[in-house]
Amino acid sequence: MTRHGTDRTVELVERSLDPETATVFEDRLDEQAAWLREAIEEGTMDNADFAVGLEMEIYAVESGDASSPADHAAGTDGAAVPRLARLPEGVFETPAANKELGRHNVEINTEPTVLGEDGLAAQAEGIRERTRSARAAARDHGRELVLDAMWTLPPEEGTRPYLSSTAERDGVVLAENMRQDPRYVAIDNHVLEYTDGGRIPLSVPGVDTTFPTILFESLATSIQPHLQIPSADSFPAYYNAAIRTLGPVLALSANAPFLPAELYDGVDDPEALVEATPHELRIDVFEQSVNRTPNAKVRVPHDIETATDVVDRVLGDDRYAPFLREWIDSETDRESLSERVWEFDHKRGTYWRWLRCVIGGDRVDAANDERSLRIEYRPIPTQPTVTDVVGMQALVAGLIRGLCEADHPITTLPWAAAESSFYDAVEEGLDADLEWVTAEGEHTTDRAIIFGEVFSHAREGLRTAGVPSDAVDRYLSPIEGRWTARTTPSAWKKARVREALAEGADLADAIATMQREYVRRSLDGDAFVSWL
Repeated sequence: MTRHGTDRTVELVERSLDPETATVFEDRLDEQAAWLREAIEEGTMDNADFAVGLEMEIYAVESGDASSPADHAAGTDGAAVPRLARLPEGVFETPAANKELGRHNVEINTEPTVLGEDGLAAQAEGIRERTRSARAAARDHGRELVLDAMWTLPPEEGTRPYLSSTAERDGVVLAENMRQDPRYVAIDNHVLEYTDGGRIPLSVPGVDTTFPTILFESLATSIQPHLQIPSADSFPAYYNAAIRTLGPVLALSANAPFLPAELYDGVDDPEALVEATPHELRIDVFEQSVNRTPNAKVRVPHDIETATDVVDRVLGDDRYAPFLREWIDSETDRESLSERVWEFDHKRGTYWRWLRCVIGGDRVDAANDERSLRIEYRPIPTQPTVTDVVGMQALVAGLIRGLCEADHPITTLPWAAAESSFYDAVEEGLDADLEWVTAEGEHTTDRAIIFGEVFSHAREGLRTAGVPSDAVDRYLSPIEGRWTARTTPSAWKKARVREALAEGADLADAIATMQREYVRRSLDGDAFVSWL
């Protein structure tokens, strides 16, 4: 970043953290929230159809085709080690690649489409084509983009230096490997105001450490399917049903059991660590990186009674890094929804529940405009291949719609049971203690029954949307195969590390061996179940 750019970032962070900004920000929030409640109640946010979209985060490693041997290290067995790599600006000249928190990150988004045969096909093609385009741009710069949920092989300087390198300018902390977007930097500095001595702790099995910045959040990546709900009146039913699906869906999708090996200090029993480490460390990493305000911002949301509750939830959430519209956008046109509720949408961006409502967005078609209510489904880690990503998107959309179309009694499951299921899935993956209510209204913890209903209702939800049975099979079979085989990407990673340890590798080499194989298989492009 140029000196002028840094000056501008520092200025905006200082203004964001000024108490006077908070006062103006809150006044605008109150006005915009009142407008949104009225708009929702009047049906302004209703649309004709269900619609879907997706956000996907991935990370870059050094390409095996890089011209310099120093660009691609070798493991102890002589195999190339795909180290984490920063991305040059040229990669983002392609419209497919968007910047994210870390300098190693890329975000790929799809345009929203109506949930149906053509819409899902367009989503699948959009994910494939944009991933292909972003990868081509990265390869032009000696980088490879990996679909994975947690990087474990750091750049040459190591994990701690990479995540901890900071500079200070006029009292503002600048994480050197964070994209210097003023919003990111402001959130980082606001989080630090809540810490003890400017250090943010991370504590998981085998790791008890601190960092001087939230950048360790960028260890992990995710996919976030979106589902537009046509009617505000029905939105609570879909939202509350979606909460009950978080545990089973996360159990199927788990893909982040290990951190970089150098973060594990003094592990005397690596086999015990493999057993103890959660299947989905992304949840811990994200929650611990930013949950510093008096009320946790990253957590399972509570049920809602009316669609307007989603406005009040954002309004009542603890505030991080407020910005004012005129700092970023000097335009005076307030007619579009995004401009009309700019400050509200800014705060919604830090309402980090594992499920949240997004009010507004991109226009889908003539019958579905930007005035909409969408469920953003946030806990799913990035999957190994595009086929797996497409499958998870279809599963989420089909399952939520299928449950509600069938008037399934899933919302009679107590909220606390849904929360418990979610966090047990974090720890145990497919072996989690899950709770469910069957179509007959009976409480069950039998995983065979639970996943039987998950897939049957997902299939029915997609068929109800007009997706042919053969297409439904094509989308869902790669995910259903995980349950049939009783394994997930996280279980596969644990098994590979166990095998390497049994062959005499230490923990660092075992993780590196696993990661090399994961990257190779992921780049081959076959669905995860083909690895088994």
